[in-house]
Amino acid sequence: MSKLQNKTAVITGGSSGIGLAAAKRLVEEGAYVFITGRRAAELEKAKKEIGRNVSAVQGDVASLADLDRLYATVKAERGGIDILVINAGIVEMSTLAAATPEHFDKIFNVNVRGVFFSANKALPLLRDGGSVVLVSSAVQFKGFPFYGVYAATKAAMRSFTRSWAAELKERRIRVNSLSPGPVETPIIDSQFKTKAEGDAIRAQFAQMVPMGRIGNAEEMAAAIYFLASEESSYSTGIDLVADGGFSQI
Repeated sequence: MSKLQNKTAVITGGSSGIGLAAAKRLVEEGAYVFITGRRAAELEKAKKEIGRNVSAVQGDVASLADLDRLYATVKAERGGIDILVINAGIVEMSTLAAATPEHFDKIFNVNVRGVFFSANKALPLLRDGGSVVLVSSAVQFKGFPFYGVYAATKAAMRSFTRSWAAELKERRIRVNSLSPGPVETPIIDSQFKTKAEGDAIRAQFAQMVPMGRIGNAEEMAAAIYFLASEESSYSTGIDLVADGGFSQI
């Protein structure tokens, strides 16, 4: 029997990249998965790609009404949640000097407020003994120019992991985070105007990773599966770093 048979999972930001790869992996392991994302067309494409045991609910995690609609759908179709993967996030670069209130609010609204209320509103549906996985980033450990606000939001997720693990331990709900390093996903190209710029940053990141390459979404999906499943039954409050040594060596 598959290890996630009869389990229900919700993945925010599930239409591409790490979220999509995680959805595929959890379905392969037997789970029924709900994916959510802002772009309806990409969400439907992802649903077809996953192929089975999946529902797609369009929405923005920064919108409390959209989160309410997501969880109402989950409740109506499956009754509860065993696995919650909070993956939705955005990246936007700016220096401290150039940053605007709009830049700051945009990133914090999705990466911190959206994360917090994705968990807050899921809580009534989370079954005892369930698992919550927050997808953070190894950039929280580094001092990169242009990524100051983004890195701060990912550090906030690490803090949420610890606090929620302590709060939910009586219900045997484990809360852990994953900190990927540079990973091949569409989010890389979204930061740059041309493909050449995206390729240049890929090469730059690969040089900074001790393993000599950037990671792939399937590797992050394997880490998410580990944290979501009973494979990590004695782990809560941890941050699993999967970055090829990027932040460690």
